Amino acid sequence: MLLLLALCLGLPLCAGSLEEAKSWGDTSEQVGLRVPRQVRLLQRLKTKPLMTEFSVKSTIISRYAFTTVSCRMLNRASEDQEIEFVMQIPAAAFITNFTMLIGDKVYQGEITEREKKNGDKIKEKRNKTTEDNGEKGTETFRASVVIPSKDKAVFLLSYEELLQRRLGKYEHVISVRPQQLVGKLMVEVNILERSGIASLEVLPLLNSRQKGSGRAEGGARPPPSTVVNQNETFAKVFFKPSVIQQARIAQNGILGDFVIQYDVNREQSIGDIQVLNDYFVHYFAPKDLPPLPKNVVFVLDSSASMVGTKLRQTKDALFTILHDLRSQDHFSIIGFSNRIKVWKDHLVSVTPDNIRDAKVYIHHMSPTGGTDINGALQRAIRLLNNYVAHNDIEDRSVSLIIFLTDGKPTVGETHTVKILNNTKEAARGKICIFTIGIGNDVDFKLLEKLSLENCGLTRRVHEEGDAGSQLVGFYDEIRTPLLSDIRVDYPASLVEQATKTLFPNYFNGSEIIIAGKLVDRKMDRLHVEVTASNSKKFVVLKTDVPVDPQKAGNDVTGNARPKGDEEEDSNPLRRLWSYLTVKELLSSWLQSDNEQEKEQLRQKAQALAVNSHFLTPFTTIKLKKPLQLKKLEDPYGMSAATGPETVMQSLQGSNLQPGPALKKPYNPRIKVSRTSADGDPHFVVDFALNKLTVCFNIDGQPGDILRLVSDHSDSGVTVNGELIGAPAPPNGHKKQRTYFRTITILVNKPERSYLEVTPRRVILDGGDRLVLPCNQSVVVGSRGLEVSVSANANVTVTIQGTVAFVILIHLYKKPAPYQRDHLGFYISSSKGLSGNCHGLLGQFLNQDARLTGEPARPSKNATSPPLPKAGGGSETVLKVKGHQVPVVWKQRKIYNGEEQIDCWFARNATQLLDGEYKDYLAAHPFDSETTFGLGISRGL
Repeated sequence: MLLLLALCLGLPLCAGSLEEAKSWGDTSEQVGLRVPRQVRLLQRLKTKPLMTEFSVKSTIISRYAFTTVSCRMLNRASEDQEIEFVMQIPAAAFITNFTMLIGDKVYQGEITEREKKNGDKIKEKRNKTTEDNGEKGTETFRASVVIPSKDKAVFLLSYEELLQRRLGKYEHVISVRPQQLVGKLMVEVNILERSGIASLEVLPLLNSRQKGSGRAEGGARPPPSTVVNQNETFAKVFFKPSVIQQARIAQNGILGDFVIQYDVNREQSIGDIQVLNDYFVHYFAPKDLPPLPKNVVFVLDSSASMVGTKLRQTKDALFTILHDLRSQDHFSIIGFSNRIKVWKDHLVSVTPDNIRDAKVYIHHMSPTGGTDINGALQRAIRLLNNYVAHNDIEDRSVSLIIFLTDGKPTVGETHTVKILNNTKEAARGKICIFTIGIGNDVDFKLLEKLSLENCGLTRRVHEEGDAGSQLVGFYDEIRTPLLSDIRVDYPASLVEQATKTLFPNYFNGSEIIIAGKLVDRKMDRLHVEVTASNSKKFVVLKTDVPVDPQKAGNDVTGNARPKGDEEEDSNPLRRLWSYLTVKELLSSWLQSDNEQEKEQLRQKAQALAVNSHFLTPFTTIKLKKPLQLKKLEDPYGMSAATGPETVMQSLQGSNLQPGPALKKPYNPRIKVSRTSADGDPHFVVDFALNKLTVCFNIDGQPGDILRLVSDHSDSGVTVNGELIGAPAPPNGHKKQRTYFRTITILVNKPERSYLEVTPRRVILDGGDRLVLPCNQSVVVGSRGLEVSVSANANVTVTIQGTVAFVILIHLYKKPAPYQRDHLGFYISSSKGLSGNCHGLLGQFLNQDARLTGEPARPSKNATSPPLPKAGGGSETVLKVKGHQVPVVWKQRKIYNGEEQIDCWFARNATQLLDGEYKDYLAAHPFDSETTFGLGISRGL
């Protein structure tokens, strides 16, 4: 009855979001009136798109979650601007709809079939997205669109997922990553469980889903402003932090996961069976059973690539796991590189002496050689098969392999298909293989198929993750097997199209889920029979479940559906059945090696995914022709399509006509004045009035702080750059390279402010100290100083609107020995600098320059190469500020190598500059003294 009540109430999700999309409300002004100075400083954004609202609404009915994300953006710039919507969703979820509201137009998404020829390509894109994301169990959805100046946009994203029970709890994770302070930020989660909610906990905000062992820490509190209302079967969780509370959590906007963990009551040993209209779902999670003995072989990669932290963390994790083994278990350990090293040639019982000896063996394990994956697996399988055969305990124990590696097969059998076939033939479905891949070089597809084909699971640990804690957490999920060889039967005459009913093992704290369709609506009882093996006996459970003639009420997902659509679309149990069926078809397709079978599986998965509005590797999402916003009054004009999604979260490549194109994010590298110091460092001065470009080099020493712009006494601006050293490339003429590691800017007027820029962060101290990471885009302003960070690209500094500097950020994913992450300094506007300005670059601003001793037939453009005289040419001399310097014509690349310019190169920079090199050395990063002009005393 409670389930029926919830369906009637509707629990609006997406529809509510669309309703709110009509009323915009100027939240930014309201926020500005009630936030403290430090927060207001961050909110005074001038050009960065402003997020006025970020809201997430989830409704969970019988473990199946419907989630809708609503994000409102405002383009406050005076020109059209590209806005990107980014959302992390669980990897197990299916996206069901994406809709955009741009100004007064609505662009509605539609799930359609993807052409067969693109199927493999899409799968690869999805995998790449997963790998690049850096967080376990997430996919990243991105959409970008150009928004007119001063206009607004709403992004609506819907997805569905079936929550999995691990370690005795269901976990619902919502990504909250606006990366700026938001006027209206809200997360609302409604949970309806007919069997009753046994426990519920809201965790602190987590900035990563790599939570390690999963062993809870006591005393953890939910995020501030979280409110939980709960009765026996229903819970409502509300998280709505004010701007002040957001700033206390993270100064530049929340960046984390809102996590809810809960479990339900379980009374019947045969499980919880729910029926609604023509569909049923069976949740089976028995308890109070004696654990099955484990026969487990730990197979650990000890190749050379495991050296250092990875192997040390793995050893520590194994020490913990060995102490968790029960006395009835049996185990062995294999270390493998190019050689297979077996601790014992047979499985041993769990005794204090054996545990001690195993720890000694693990302690002395050292990294060396290549990676023989096939040989290690074959040896582990033989150990288990021999033990089971000689002890006659196959039906009363569970045989497991826990396999950990960080690489690809390089020794022995290296062909993936042969490794899979060899393993499957040897294991014969009697041994489950659980795999863990560490780092970016691992063949994760191989590990995934190994587990899929051998009744196991797989986990990925990223390079920066804690391999040890995740190995312990993975083991915790499978440490207590309670049943094996589980079979669930329903009357064939009453049930059709049931999902998988055979399961090799059931581990304590997990759950088996089966869904299906009922043939006869008039039946009043459903017979269920479960058979399985336990450590002491063969278990048979039978029961007849009452079938109530319930009907689905309003759409629980909040989706307005046309009357012509199937009534079952509002049935959460039908959605759950579709979700499980598509998942199983995708898994079977991945495992199959038969092309004809793969094509049949593809067609079935595609048809059901399109019918259920699931975005999968075999479906795509397209935007329909735009509708005017006033048509939202039509309840059928703005459906937010239902359905889940597992994979490719990119809309690129979709046929999006005639709506705005969803394209690759704009490359934030910008082009400004050529006057710059970048690279080794190479200096470029652009004499715009003379149409002349001059370049020169400065060979400084690591640790030197160079004065780039010195105008402290007039405009109050000083810019210094600190050098970092690196070895020179082989066969080069230099002994070392130097780059700018830090750029510091001191602004003394109207009030003093300090700015320090490195490739990783920007520190602004102007009364309120702000630390801005360079991997996030943000704009802040204070005391006439505006700082704009374009993520991992550049930092633009504007002073009083008359002086502007651009600092390019150069980052290397895999730097060569002679490369370092560094900065490039460019002068965009120097109008506000005085005629007394000095420094390595500053002394040339607003100056005249000309060439003398030019060739007899000069080109029309002074920046073009000279035309030599017949019989030889005279030397070209540059005259600037009373200096006469021989120069030669050459080409140089600037703007991160994106543009090649012609310049006159001064071989001897000391002839070009005032004074000597030492006159341009600052005592500390914010040193404003200068040897030239009217410099004031040194100090801050």
